[in-house]
Amino acid sequence: MPEAPKSDVVTENNKQVLHFIEEVTTNADEIQKKVLAEILTKNAYVEYLQRHGLNGHIDRENFKKIMPAITYEDIQSDITRIANGDKSQILCSQPISEFLTSSGTSGGERKLMPTIEEELARRSQLYSLLMPVMSQFVPDLEKGKGMYFLFIKSEAKTPGGLPARPVLTSYYKSPHFKNRRPDPYTNYTSPNDTILCSDSYQSMYSQMLCGLCQNKEVLRVGAVFASGFIRAIRFLEKHWPLLCHDIRAGTINSQITDLSVREAVMKILKPDKNLADFVEAECSKDSWQGIITRLWPNTKYIDVIVTGTMSQYIPTLDYYSNGLPLVCTMYASSECYFGVNLNPLCKPSEVAYTLIPTMGYFEFLPVHRNNGVTNSISMPKSLNEKEQQELVDLVDVKIGQEYELIVTTYAGLYRYRVGDVLRVAGFKNNAPQFNFICRKNVVLSIDSDKTDEVELQNAVKNAVTHLMPFDAHVTEYTSYADTTTTIPGHYVLYWELNVNGSTPVPPSVFEDCCLTIEESLNSVYRQGRASDKSIGPLEIKIVESGTFDKLMDYAISLGASINQYKTPRCVKFEPIVELLNSKVVSNYFSPKCPKWVPGHKQWNNMN
Repeated sequence: MPEAPKSDVVTENNKQVLHFIEEVTTNADEIQKKVLAEILTKNAYVEYLQRHGLNGHIDRENFKKIMPAITYEDIQSDITRIANGDKSQILCSQPISEFLTSSGTSGGERKLMPTIEEELARRSQLYSLLMPVMSQFVPDLEKGKGMYFLFIKSEAKTPGGLPARPVLTSYYKSPHFKNRRPDPYTNYTSPNDTILCSDSYQSMYSQMLCGLCQNKEVLRVGAVFASGFIRAIRFLEKHWPLLCHDIRAGTINSQITDLSVREAVMKILKPDKNLADFVEAECSKDSWQGIITRLWPNTKYIDVIVTGTMSQYIPTLDYYSNGLPLVCTMYASSECYFGVNLNPLCKPSEVAYTLIPTMGYFEFLPVHRNNGVTNSISMPKSLNEKEQQELVDLVDVKIGQEYELIVTTYAGLYRYRVGDVLRVAGFKNNAPQFNFICRKNVVLSIDSDKTDEVELQNAVKNAVTHLMPFDAHVTEYTSYADTTTTIPGHYVLYWELNVNGSTPVPPSVFEDCCLTIEESLNSVYRQGRASDKSIGPLEIKIVESGTFDKLMDYAISLGASINQYKTPRCVKFEPIVELLNSKVVSNYFSPKCPKWVPGHKQWNNMN
């Protein structure tokens, strides 16, 4: 492998990147105008734009007047045509190279986001901004390595033969990642072959082994999501004796059968009795508090997403790391890569992402929260004319206001509602900086799963049929994403029952209810349970009669209106969770994983 660039080259590159950020944030509106004109020029004659009567216009005014803001369902039939093999220019003038599977779902299946070859370069450019920004705050990062737990996930082929896979799987398998130029900032402890191994156990084991072998060189650690990093630490808790054996002997466990993984690891692994003794001594201690800084003593920070629902993992990360800085570097989705955090050492609660104006064309729909106990944010499915006119451009957003993000991409999405709710925290020059508030309508989330209230209600409705033979009914229920009592975390449902039958409901029936709920949830949840093992078995807790009346009394004591009170379908507030747990009379777990196969149900039926 060629040598990495010398430090003066790194410094010069960092200066250029920081200058680029200054330039694009200063000229944000001009660049946004140019980006939209570029997108509309390239795609002037695609079927979708013709259908809406844009007729080759590339200016912002006509675009806003003519094109509607849309959701996935509005273009689903176009997506299906492309997935089935229609190669005509439906959404984009360039060929759709693959579909990126979103963690958001439609009809229980992952949404398919079209992408084109050139988008990989655009994503790579956003990645290239991260470390020059970071190096302003933490010097000398180029002198060591990053221990990042990165994984590929299952992929499928559409009936038309296009790959359908998560955005990170697409990126890790691309030449942009695999054949990346030597760069001290992408110098990871994990060899590419360990990241690209599709067996999650072999991938995790080999990455952890390589990270331990290079423990003194590690300056930063991370994963994509906080939940994934905690899973890696939990893996170490379970498997450290095997890992220590391999370090001591300089051999790799026979469970690692992938030859390319074995070969890559053996280039790093050497017999090291002292290191094995050290790891064993640390992992044998009663407390795992600060285990990250104990095993990787030169670590400066943890690089994981801890915004949105991932904030629930902050106390666990603080415990394992002795309070190392938690750094959120970037904001991206399957639809588009959006922006970077220019103040990466800020507190997790203050993370603000600066949208980079070259990535796509951005618009914003003002959000008005519903008042009530759940403090939920729900958005209308389709926008009326007045709401369409409320959409504002990137530079025109107001500090403190919340907005739903709407994006137009080079790959064929036009005024697409991403579903993320953002709050304007400030500006970098003329480009706004946003706090990520939440994903609209999401009730429960452990990892990349997103379960909304309608889906949960439907799943409960399916499950309660098991209670009918016993003349038992669920009178009230709520739910909770438990990420503290188990790793990985799991969904908990609290049920209050009315039992009229004389035969008690057997435990096996409640277990069937758990499984039915899981089988009824979307494919992202089921994949997390069955394939990725990133979500634990669902639990039903039966609470004593009158519990939900006490919940209402508590909410009213906090100021809720008795006339407007509705039982929240999800609870997060710790005192409410404690109240519910104090009333539990029995609990049951799902006895097995729900069914899941890669790809969409209808594709599997076509095979």
